[in-house]
Amino acid sequence: MRIPQEEQKSAGINIVPMIDIIFSILAYFIISTLYLTKSEGLPVNLPGANTAQQQPSTEITVTVDAAGDIFLNEAPVEIATLQAGVRNLMVENPETLVIINADEAVSHGSVIEVMDELRQIEGARLAIAAQKETTPISTD
Repeated sequence: MRIPQEEQKSAGINIVPMIDIIFSILAYFIISTLYLTKSEGLPVNLPGANTAQQQPSTEITVTVDAAGDIFLNEAPVEIATLQAGVRNLMVENPETLVIINADEAVSHGSVIEVMDELRQIEGARLAIAAQKETTPISTD
């Protein structure tokens, strides 16, 4: 009895499972790095200023977004309750720096209204956030 010879299959590596694993690991690292960034307030387009300086970490941030909505440490608040909310946060540190993050598209009157409310709080120091403008190098 003669046994038929089988064709020899060429050895190969199936790389599809390896690609799946690599993409899974890549997705894990991308997602985990998103949690490493520190979020400092709501996203607004800050105006630029040549004299802008980095301020130390603060406890209180008042944000006015492009729609004119007001947020106290990322929580929505009405202008009428802004003073009370800031005063509650200032109980532990009466000399707190309050930073106003106002979108550049917000009307000047809205920012002044927020500043007026905050200036009535005794001991509150105000600062307005701005991005440092990069001055282009002149080729004259």
